[in-house]
Amino acid sequence: MPVDPSIQSLLDAMAAMDVPPIAEQTPQQVREGFRAFAAADAGQPPVGAVEDRTIVGPDDHLTLRIYRPEGHGPFGALVWFHGGGWVIGDLDTTDAVCRKLCAGSGAVVVSVDYRLAPEHPWPAAFRDCWAATEWVAANGAVIDVDADRLAVGGDSAGGNLAALVAIRAATSVPPSWPTSSSCTRGPTSP
Repeated sequence: MPVDPSIQSLLDAMAAMDVPPIAEQTPQQVREGFRAFAAADAGQPPVGAVEDRTIVGPDDHLTLRIYRPEGHGPFGALVWFHGGGWVIGDLDTTDAVCRKLCAGSGAVVVSVDYRLAPEHPWPAAFRDCWAATEWVAANGAVIDVDADRLAVGGDSAGGNLAALVAIRAATSVPPSWPTSSSCTRGPTSP
């Protein structure tokens, strides 16, 4: 079966990069390669405004990138958690996705630069995503957001984080999270 031409061009570009397989690279090498690959789409499409903001996170400062559509709010909002297998990805690698979501939806998109493994084991990423979502809900007026129209989303690992944040928000009962870095399971019942 032939490969779709748009996918084939992506595969060709990846092959031309002439880098070792991901399994043979350190997390930092993979992150750098992913950033370089994503840079080709950065800044497109245009949106009304983009702002980086630092908030107090659960253990340290947490950086958010806020994409505002053209027009006047208050707007609905999407808190976005990037993908990357828990190890790669950041505000820059998800820039084009967030711009497309903002431009296409007319909503404010708040991208979260959550902490990555292996340097920051579970549940660090979830704690960052929860803190960012709480911040958006509590500070909607500051960023021209109607907190009653708040959604969470993500791709890959970010989709997993979005599901966990949504479950926690819906239940309003903080689950009991394992704290051991050797834990291989997700949340457990209280």
